[in-house]
Parts: sequence; structure tokens; C-alpha cells
Amino acid sequence: MTFLTPHHDGSPLYVANQEPALGATVHVRLRVPEGYGPLAVVRTRSNPDHEPEWTDAVRIGTVGGWDWWEAPITVRNPRHGYRWMLQHDDGTVEWLNQTGLHGIETLDAEDFALVAYPAPPAWLHEAVLYQVFPDRFARSAAADERPTPDWAIPAQWSDPVDPVMPARSQQFYGGDLDGIIERFDHLVDLGVNLLYLTPVFPAASNHRYDAASFDTVDPLLGGDEAYVRLIEAAHARGIRVIGDLTSNHSGDTHEWFQAALRNPGAAEEDFYYFTDAENEEYVSWLGYASLPKFDWSSQELRGRFIEGEESVVAKWLKPPFSADGWRIDVANMTGRLGEVDLNAEVRQLLRETMLRLNPDAVLLGESTNDAATDLQGDGWHGAMTYPSFTRPVWGWLSEPTGTPYLDADGVEQTQAWFFGQPIGGIPRYTAAQFVEAVTRFTAGIPWRVRLGNMQPLDTHDTGRFATNAAPGTIPVAAGLSMTLPGLPVVFAGDEFGLTGADGELSRTPIPWDEMDAAQGRIALYRDLIALRRAHPVLGTGGLRWLHVDDETVVFVRESAGESLLVLATRGDADVELAPGLVAGAAEPLFGDATLAVDGDGGLLLAADGPAFAVWALPGVAVPSVHIALPAPEEPRGLVDADAPTPAAEVAGED
Repeated sequence: MTFLTPHHDGSPLYVANQEPALGATVHVRLRVPEGYGPLAVVRTRSNPDHEPEWTDAVRIGTVGGWDWWEAPITVRNPRHGYRWMLQHDDGTVEWLNQTGLHGIETLDAEDFALVAYPAPPAWLHEAVLYQVFPDRFARSAAADERPTPDWAIPAQWSDPVDPVMPARSQQFYGGDLDGIIERFDHLVDLGVNLLYLTPVFPAASNHRYDAASFDTVDPLLGGDEAYVRLIEAAHARGIRVIGDLTSNHSGDTHEWFQAALRNPGAAEEDFYYFTDAENEEYVSWLGYASLPKFDWSSQELRGRFIEGEESVVAKWLKPPFSADGWRIDVANMTGRLGEVDLNAEVRQLLRETMLRLNPDAVLLGESTNDAATDLQGDGWHGAMTYPSFTRPVWGWLSEPTGTPYLDADGVEQTQAWFFGQPIGGIPRYTAAQFVEAVTRFTAGIPWRVRLGNMQPLDTHDTGRFATNAAPGTIPVAAGLSMTLPGLPVVFAGDEFGLTGADGELSRTPIPWDEMDAAQGRIALYRDLIALRRAHPVLGTGGLRWLHVDDETVVFVRESAGESLLVLATRGDADVELAPGLVAGAAEPLFGDATLAVDGDGGLLLAADGPAFAVWALPGVAVPSVHIALPAPEEPRGLVDADAPTPAAEVAGED
């Protein structure tokens, strides 16, 4: 299936102002194939305050075989949704939203959206994130001098991971922060520029999500001084650092919890959901007693954790630490319990504190399933979420072998792990279903937020993709992570070719003595990261799907400055792109595939699969003229209704 249809997305080609204020008028553009229709009327339909509002579009020119239409939209709500309505001369009506073109009315939840909340830091769009699980990354000589904690089951760096409880959470390899610093040359060589560390606070586990305190760095990692050294060394090498914070729960050894446990009337009593008069019974995360759940109705908790000048969130963003942001663990469940839902309040408080202390800091939330309702721009800049990229990639490009592994209870499993879903292993998707899933799970998320969503092949909570990858598909999967809209993620060890059947077995100590043998995979990641960072269009450019079939997808990332054409296929590819889909001479950038121009000006793409290939194309030509269009009448009481129109809009710049 090849697509030559009207197109719009949230990128600068189509939206003149990426950071509108509430009340600002933003000019949006629609791109329609020349001769499509013919069209009698083109309009936008918004839904401010849940009451429809329309603006008329004007055709502003034809360039390169495309008609361009433009319409004004006044941003009346912090998240202002809109869609396009196309009326043909014969009376046929079509609707264009983030899921595509439709012959019937569409859902407000899947509209395009302008977001008037403060924008994420610009550097996020240039970032390639590298995730480190500190206990398993690298161990400095100083670690040998530290005593093994009472809770730990000590392991040598070369020992295999034991996935059975209690070793699952207590096997201890002793990686530390100075060990990470000693391996910064590797990170610089890869080209990553954002380091994400899972928790560094003291705890009674190897994963440290059961924090005993948020006020200090675990001495087993080197303490506060080592954290300062790490962040300073990272910044000196051009790498930002974000931490990991559990806003849903603490550990049961946490000082706050211990102050309230069996101590009715303690100041910290309201921090948790105690369910008996003696403060002995309490609500915990998924029933795990070691992870008591926070009650965010407590104003004192909000002050100590988020709002106060010496709060947990504030402390680590300020000197001497100066971290560059947070990834928030279990963000989806934070503040939610039964009839209680304080999630929006908590995420907004987090954002407000970070804006006050460091507007350049990033806030990412963990929301591992459908995250759309939480990702509307009011809090999280993006999320660690799996159904919009990771799970579809697994479904399309995996080929499980049935290799047995042990689960947490020591039971042998042969069905491949798939994100905790009891569905009998990894589902089998076609390439078309991959695109369908990506589209479905991003349709409800504003473009600006989608660009901040993490795109991992795997993380510390999942099996490693390489464990069940079909032969030859790792370059395809990694390439898609780097070229689709979103934040690329490398989980430490992916570049070594590590495998792991589930979220514990994936936490293998990095085999630094095997770097020579891993050079092929390391070079793949180095080249793909270099591609991502060399081409800004991959950070902020638009996305058009050009071709989809059962084996192959072809898409283009576009801006006025440059475009990149991408082919990804599991099988052999033989694709013909219709004339007009893309324009200009193509320059090969990556991969082993062929591109030719047919007699009609269409493109012929071919590859022996699996294959991943990228070509550079010229930027998209757009009409230079900007027609001043009347804005809709302003309603009374609109906040910031008199905000000036940005100069870029007046000039018609995209």
C-alpha cells in the first residue's frame, strides 16, 4: 500500500508556532496532492471548552506537486485539539486527524493538538539516551574496599544472573558510580549524550527502587561525592544526567515509613495509606510489603518530596549535584488508588518545581501501557511507554526459539516473555500491524509530547530484544528506534549483543573484557547514533508513511531544511513509490539497499531482507507567501487573549 494523500502533523512544516501561549493565534498548514478532490472547502474544526469551533483555510500556493492550505487557530485551552475537514466538489467530506484520513467524523481524543504549557527543553530533541543499571555496569577499585551489605548475596562480575528469589533482588555485583565514570570514553565513542541512571539511593535490593532515604546517595555506589563527580565528569564530556525517583512508593526501610510504622500520630503517618489504628497494616505497590504506597493528599509529603526548597526533587537538581532531570518510576500509578486520582496534581507539581529551579530540566514518566490520557503536556515531557514502539517492534521482528529460562519462582518457562502479558508468548505482527500499533498508541498524544516519548528496544524491566530477534533484524529494530519520532534509548549492554529472557535476566553485568568481540555490534550502534545526531530532522521533523505491506515499511522524516527517506524490512523488499511522494535526488546514508528512479519519476526501492536503509533528500519546498487570515472571535474571559502574535507567524515562517 502506497500513500499519496493529504498530510498534516505537529512539526514546524505544518505548525508555525511550536510553543504557543494561551490565547495566541497559530497558523497551521495542510499539504494536499495537486489535483486531489477537487476540493470546494477546507476547514479546521477545534473543540474549545467542548464546543466546536471552525476556521476556514485558504490555498496559499502549489509547490512540487502539492497544494498548501493555511488556517488560523486560536489556542483557547492549554491542550487545544483540532482536525481538518475537507469537502469535495461532489459533497464528499473527509476528516484528517492523527490516525489518518477518514470518511466519517473522528474522535476528539485523536485530534492534532497545540499545547500551551511550557515547552520541554530544546536539547531533548537532540538527545540519545543511554540507560545504566548501576549495580551491573562497572565496578571501580574502590568498590573492593566496601563491605557487602547484610541483605546482599555477593556475586563475582563473571557470575551468571540468578533470576530466582531471593537472588532476583539481592544478588549483588557491586557496580558503582566511579566505575561508570571510568567508562565515559565508551559512552562518548558511542555518541550518546543523555545518561539515565536507575535509582542511586540506599535500599535493601540491587535495583534500589525500595529507597531507605531520598536524601543521600547509597554509600555502596560511592556516596554523594561520587554522584557529584559523575555529573561533573558527564557535563565535561557533553553528556547530561537524569535520575530515577519513585513517586508512587518508598521502601519499607525508609526513614519516613519507619517513623510512622506502629506509631499513630507521627508526622509522617499521613504519607502512607495505613489501614488499621495501630499503623501496622498498609497499602503497598501491587501487594509487595517492601514498597508502601504514598498518599499524595498529604500536604506535608508534597512539601518534603516536591514543593519545598529543600525537597527531594529540588535537592538533586541544585548544586552541587545539578542533575538534568528525572525519570519518575511508576508514574502511571502515582496518586491513584480506587476512587482517588491525584495523578495530575502530582505531575503538575513536579513540573512546576522543576521549572522554578531549572527550566532546562527534563521530566519523563514511566507509564508502560496506554499512556495517552496522562501525556497531554501538563506534566511529563514524555514517557517510558511500551505499546507505541517497543511492543510493536517485538511483535514484528521477533522469532522466539523456545529456549527455557527460570522465572522468579524457579519455574522453567519456554514461552517467550512479553511484557508480563499472559498471551502465550510474543504475538506475531506484520509490518502493517507494526505501523497500525504505532499509529494507534500515538494518536491521542500531542506531537510535542510524542517527541519526548522514550523508544527503547528493551530496558531494565524487560527482556532484551536480542534474545528472540529474528536473524538479521537487530539493525532494523535499532534503526527504527533512531529514526522514528521519539527519544532513542540504548539499554547498557545492547551494544554488546547481550541477551536476557526477562527483566531480571536482562540485567547482566557488562562484559568489558569482551569489547573486541563485540565491535561489530558496537559499530552498528555508533553509526546509527551518529546518523541520528547528524540530522536534526530526526529530532523534530514531520513523519509521513509512504508504503506499508506485510514485510516492509517506508517513511520519510521531513523539514524545510532536509528530509530522510527510510526503508525497514524483515523480508525482501521490492517497493515502487508513486511520483510525487518525495522529490529530489537521493543520497545514500546508511544500509544496503538500492534506489532507482523510473521513467515516470517514481522511486524503486529494493533490498534483500532483513534490511534497514536511509537516504538523504532535499528539504520540503513550501510556499513563501503568508496570507493574513482573520482569527476566530475571542470569547470573553480568555486568559492571555491579547498575547502578541509571534514574529515567525507574521512572517509566515515554518
